[in-house]
Amino acid sequence: MTEAKPRPATEQELQELVAEADLGGRDPKGLVAKIILTVAVAWSTFQVWYASPLPFMLGVFILNDTQARAIHLGFAVFLAFTCYPAFRKSPRSYIPLIDWILALAGAFAASYLYLFYVALSQRPGTPTWYDLVTAGVGLVLLLEATRRTLGPPMVVVAAVFIVFTFAGPYMPDVIQHKGASVYKFLQHQWLTTEGVFGVALGVSTSFVFLFVLFGSLLEKAGGGNWMMQISVALLGHLRGGPAKVAVVSSALNGVVSGSSVSNVVSGGIFTIPMMKRTGLSGIKAGAIETASSVNGQIMPPVMGAAAFLMTEYVGLPYSEIVKHAFLPAVISYIALFYIVDLEAVKIGSKPLERAVKRPRREFWLRQALGWAGTIVVLCVLYYAVLGIQAAFGDAAPWLVALGGLAVYLLTLWYATKFPDLELDDANNPDIKVPEAWSVARTGLQFILPIIVLLWCLMIEELSPGLSAFWATATIIGIVVTQRPIIALFRNSGGLAAAFRQGVADLIDGFNLGARNMIGIGIATATAGIIVGTVTLTGMGLMMTDFVEFVSGGNIIIMLLLTAFICLILGMGIPTTANYILVATLMAPVIVELGAQAGIPIPLIAVHLFVFYFGIMADVTPPVGLASFAAAAISGEDPIKTGLQGTLYSMRTAILPFVFIFNPQLLMIDIDNTMEALLVIGVSTIAILVFSAATMGWFLTKSKIWETVVLLLVCLALFRPGLFWDQLYEPYKEAPASQVFDIAGKLPEDGRLLLVVSGVTLEGDDVTKTISLPVGKPGDGRKRLNDAGLMVTALGNQVQIGSVQFGSAARRVGLEQGFTIEHVLLPADRPSKHWVYVPAFALLGLVMLLQWRRRRQQPAAAPQAA
Repeated sequence: MTEAKPRPATEQELQELVAEADLGGRDPKGLVAKIILTVAVAWSTFQVWYASPLPFMLGVFILNDTQARAIHLGFAVFLAFTCYPAFRKSPRSYIPLIDWILALAGAFAASYLYLFYVALSQRPGTPTWYDLVTAGVGLVLLLEATRRTLGPPMVVVAAVFIVFTFAGPYMPDVIQHKGASVYKFLQHQWLTTEGVFGVALGVSTSFVFLFVLFGSLLEKAGGGNWMMQISVALLGHLRGGPAKVAVVSSALNGVVSGSSVSNVVSGGIFTIPMMKRTGLSGIKAGAIETASSVNGQIMPPVMGAAAFLMTEYVGLPYSEIVKHAFLPAVISYIALFYIVDLEAVKIGSKPLERAVKRPRREFWLRQALGWAGTIVVLCVLYYAVLGIQAAFGDAAPWLVALGGLAVYLLTLWYATKFPDLELDDANNPDIKVPEAWSVARTGLQFILPIIVLLWCLMIEELSPGLSAFWATATIIGIVVTQRPIIALFRNSGGLAAAFRQGVADLIDGFNLGARNMIGIGIATATAGIIVGTVTLTGMGLMMTDFVEFVSGGNIIIMLLLTAFICLILGMGIPTTANYILVATLMAPVIVELGAQAGIPIPLIAVHLFVFYFGIMADVTPPVGLASFAAAAISGEDPIKTGLQGTLYSMRTAILPFVFIFNPQLLMIDIDNTMEALLVIGVSTIAILVFSAATMGWFLTKSKIWETVVLLLVCLALFRPGLFWDQLYEPYKEAPASQVFDIAGKLPEDGRLLLVVSGVTLEGDDVTKTISLPVGKPGDGRKRLNDAGLMVTALGNQVQIGSVQFGSAARRVGLEQGFTIEHVLLPADRPSKHWVYVPAFALLGLVMLLQWRRRRQQPAAAPQAA
């Protein structure tokens, strides 16, 4: 007997799946529902207030970071107990009394630092028994909230670290420590900002909530639907169009949704049936949607919550994080786009029919005019804003705001000249691809908040929190006003009803934003227990010895071990918590051991490595939640979907290993624009070659030796230094006494390579190579000071006098008392990019052979997909 295939899930079942994964799954009615709604909306309102400049302008309800974190966690814990049932069989339609008690007790314990802030500040380090009892109860309730929202694995991980705190004296020598008392543990974890209320929860409070709320409001306003329509209009007519729509729409949806599961469901409910109609199997259709949706978290400008944590852990502004993450994310999506095209070639997929058929020349002329017009409009807006700022000074923000309002009204007025567009039924056999402009003109207003966000982040370089506030304020205005304004322009009446609906949409968006944040808030708080354990026990130093022992000091083995840990942990804990845990434990270790091996690995490269493999866990079986969501839509086996998705995601998995050893992929150590363009172009070709090799298909089906050659070409293009360094030394040594002169001559955001030696706190003699970022141009000594490094020169001997806590110098492993042996400068050698010549020659040979073979092959029937 053949095994019965699972049926595709209904839309209601998919919504329930998202609710269980992201919102809690509880759906009470009546007064209880209103209470939860009120608390959720109050949480969102508080976060908007805290992120805004209003408290300082009005002098009302001004909070410091610790107080805000306490309130933030109080809301999260209360909603965790009221929205998430204790067990699978627990009631969904009402909240048991015990959950109300736990919710109120948890909210009180979490808010304790805010409620008694003055009293606690007057007795630092001397908590009362009442403080300690509250801390103990708070930790227990936080772990229970974690179990409900994130599942048992996260609780198990936290519990292991708690046990480690007390069991230190009984541990093996390599990870042994003196342990801690219950008194010290409770104080450290709950009554200071070293544990639960540490950096991770601070980032959730200051940055992440506003970005999640921004996405929820943009979706509520119709932005997600509009982005899907744009993707269909631009790509639906191409070979394998529906699959390419899934790739691009998921990248765009990364701006709206920070959840892999939600991204899969919102896009997949439309794209997966369309992909199946063009000949793709349900497994491949679900795998493409999964691989696309999961990668939405790595796509700038709005990446997953972990990206905002990087700003604190790496010490770089968010605009720099985006700059470093941009190229790997883009080429990852380009590769998936190419994989989709290869799948379409294999099965002879036919494109969808256009709604309006135009001659080819006219079609491409309209395309060219459309893109050119878009670029011109964006350039005009960019220079207009700069001109207003230069001409009007302090009055410029008000004039820019008025200009933005005028543009908003103009886009709505123009949109009302045409009928609203809705997505067709994906199962409709006669679905047609609309023209891009006919779709774009109905939702131009959705571009405005994204432009505001990008302008604040990238041009003004405001903090992520303040940037998100202005973007959120913009989308709030759109949500409330777009309906009545459209009704006014169309003269259709019902202004009051339209305004009420806009307010209702705003309240619902606030509610969804808060509900989506419950898991993230709880995860960052629980991750604080892990971070607190590391700082309390000195576990970070132990991990260096432990990992060096396990890996034998081999960087590749260490990276493989780190990737494996990320995947294993990702099966049970969310991306954000996974990143916090692995980055806290492993990132400093990789940088340190790399430095000792003479490989200066930039800290941002290590953190992005951990981030990439953390999100991969959403794809990989047996627990990849995104794969389960896609399989529910396609009606296929989730394990097979996950395995196929993992194959497609290999092009994402290879990139972290590349940029660890070739930081140019992260736009680091690039001297000029031409070199940047060369790196971008070659990296794009390299990832396409890698995709072709892993798919076993280039111009036609590849032979085994051709696949091996393609992989060799990929390696040469991605890491030319691997071959070139065998012929020429990459660096030359300069005397340590020249460190100030060399630092002063480095370009902006350049990196100073130092070979240092000294004795560690454990008494070990070490020599290591350090890559120190030196920021803005200026005097060499000042640039070192800005990086947190005080250097003393005595003749030819240069010693590190002090290293500022939390500085870039501290993060890369420099310590007071170390001696700078010498400075490394790029050697005078031919450019390593000459390796590209034989690599492209090999690639051309494979292309020629496959092209000839394809021409000689008779027309074959499409392969089964």
